[in-house]
Amino acid sequence: MQKVVMTLAMAVSVMTAAWALAGPASVAGETSAGKASRAVIKTKFGDMEIAFFPDKAPNHVQNFIKLAKSGYYNGTIFHRVIPGFMIQGGDPNTKDPKKPETYGMGGPSDKLKAEFNDTPHRRGIVSMARSNDPNSAGSQFFIVVKDSNFLDGQYTAFGEVVKGMEVADKIVNLPRNARDLPNERAEMTVVVE
Repeated sequence: MQKVVMTLAMAVSVMTAAWALAGPASVAGETSAGKASRAVIKTKFGDMEIAFFPDKAPNHVQNFIKLAKSGYYNGTIFHRVIPGFMIQGGDPNTKDPKKPETYGMGGPSDKLKAEFNDTPHRRGIVSMARSNDPNSAGSQFFIVVKDSNFLDGQYTAFGEVVKGMEVADKIVNLPRNARDLPNERAEMTVVVE
């Protein structure tokens, strides 16, 4: 019995020391202030709050937060909506309402390497859009409105809508043209909290 207590005491001491050395910033999903980062996508249809998965896709989370904090997403729209599947946004080309033929082609010059993970593409998952090249993600992302497990292992899931999925449902059901572009602009402003 005494050996068990000693072993447990040593384990707790080692874990406490490791945590103290690492500090609260190393806890998955937390910022240097110790508070988990979240983003809020604000639209005229309501707000969607996103929790990130830094343990699953650290570079994608860091990229999204960096772009959001710089104002990159502000004024972009959800330019592709497919009922029963997803809504896609984050293309800087969508800031110009006179050039819809370029929507879906924009993004930063820096591309992210894929961070495919074991997160299933269920309703509410936020994942990065990309071209045929798995390492081509930049700024465009999509929010899954209906479980889409055929995407698993092929796209990088990096967050989840934890509040406001009814907003995504409103956006995905907007009247749209043959290219899945909503007839009404669904502009966003993204704030990181």
